[in-house]
Amino acid sequence: MFKSKKTIMPVPADALPGRDHAMPIFNEHFVLGHPIAPPMPQGIVQAMFGMGCFWGVERKFWQCSGVYSTAVGYTGGVTPNTTYDELCTGLTGHNEVVRVFFSAEDISYQALLRLFWESHNPTQGMRQGNDIGTQYRSGIYTFDAEQYALAMASKVHYQTQLTRAGYGEITTEIMPAGPFYYAERYHQQYLAKEPMGYCGVGGLGVPFGE
Repeated sequence: MFKSKKTIMPVPADALPGRDHAMPIFNEHFVLGHPIAPPMPQGIVQAMFGMGCFWGVERKFWQCSGVYSTAVGYTGGVTPNTTYDELCTGLTGHNEVVRVFFSAEDISYQALLRLFWESHNPTQGMRQGNDIGTQYRSGIYTFDAEQYALAMASKVHYQTQLTRAGYGEITTEIMPAGPFYYAERYHQQYLAKEPMGYCGVGGLGVPFGE
């Protein structure tokens, strides 16, 4: 039912060519007032998550105490410096993601993982709810060995909770972070600019547990 070109990762030969230059960005968070691109102040580290439509996902994270800044963009695919219109063809392989900059003294990576698992359905493959395509897949993109180990352990733990609740296997991809391409300005902090806009984020109501 959900199989289509948009749910199959393109091979490099079939992917759109993209471009050599990065898209311009407006380097100020609409809500928090901080930069959305490095360099960041000392003590600020980064994480990256894909949970479906990035509008609602970004709001989840910028509302967290200890989060310094957030930005939406594209990662995990083939096409360099992709645009949103290209992404929507299903021919770039990229995922819609949120790049989270946070103070490790004020919020832990484990707390961000909890928010990740509890705020979407990680068992749906190349979709999230009614949003279908490779760009809506569940993903955790890590920046060091510790993040990777914590993400993998959390997946094992949360699978236990999901299985008990009658859900299937987690399809979340967990991998080292690759190139991140900033989304267009109108996508950044979209739900602060358009409070009644589409959110698309909803959890399963399964507690993460301790």
